[in-house]
Amino acid sequence: MQIAIGGDHAAVALKPKLISFLEERGHEVLNFGTDTADSVDYPDFGHPVAEAITQGTSKLGIVICGSGNGINMTVNKHKGIRSALCWNTELAALARQHNNANVLALPARFISQEEALGIVASFLDHEFEGGRHQRRVDKING
Repeated sequence: MQIAIGGDHAAVALKPKLISFLEERGHEVLNFGTDTADSVDYPDFGHPVAEAITQGTSKLGIVICGSGNGINMTVNKHKGIRSALCWNTELAALARQHNNANVLALPARFISQEEALGIVASFLDHEFEGGRHQRRVDKING
């Protein structure tokens, strides 16, 4: 599966680990940056991830900033994006199972690299359950 990833300067230590992890699991990764510690604006890296999904280039996305909040808000402005800010594996599983999340937002300054890998694995290993959850997901975009 093709997965889009992007993050700001808070993500530069974590993002290469996630890319390697994803590639080891057989995924193709579209890296929208940033790849330096220079201060940047997270929307510049979140919007391309959301666009890759809405245009069908990628099925899922991962976005990262310091708290995860800003980049999560950014991608959720795109119609059809359901991004979930997750800081543990249970939230990641529920985001996929109940909310059909197609983007995972990570708070780089509040989780370890090991925790992040577990969260990503949980996000990828669970699927939308549909059923009663579909009705709720259908109401997200109004």
